[in-house]
Amino acid sequence: MNEIGALHESNGSYALRFERFFSHNPEDVFLVITNPNSFSQWYPFAKGEMDLRLDGKIAFDDGEGTTYEGIITELEKPYLFGFREVDDLINISLQEEGKGCRMIFTHTFKDDSWAVNTAAGWHRCLDVLVQIVNGEPIKWDDNSAKLRKIYSEAFNMEH
Repeated sequence: MNEIGALHESNGSYALRFERFFSHNPEDVFLVITNPNSFSQWYPFAKGEMDLRLDGKIAFDDGEGTTYEGIITELEKPYLFGFREVDDLINISLQEEGKGCRMIFTHTFKDDSWAVNTAAGWHRCLDVLVQIVNGEPIKWDDNSAKLRKIYSEAFNMEH
């Protein structure tokens, strides 16, 4: 299992932080992360429409009739990709490491009551991102309950 994420609190905001190592260079990983077609395969509710520029829009659809847009807040190829999704911030940074790169994925939000479920969800999504980057077939593991238990213990919270 990939390493679990960490939850940090600062000034009333919470940040979930995950790290993943890829044996690919940052350019290749960045292309997968920011490609609208692959983005929609691992990122929840993404429709596969993205205007990849600063202040560009990313289209989302929750599948229950609500559509909304994210706004790209950081874009520095091939190292930084960040956007605001409603009130939350998503930041993805890539750092060269050896013959590959390390991705740091951070989700900043205000309400910690969903932290355990959100962490479990991101863990699963990032596992799929790893599969896509590595050119493997996408397989969503049925491990939500197990991950919620792991994260509720790690964060010392009920889920």
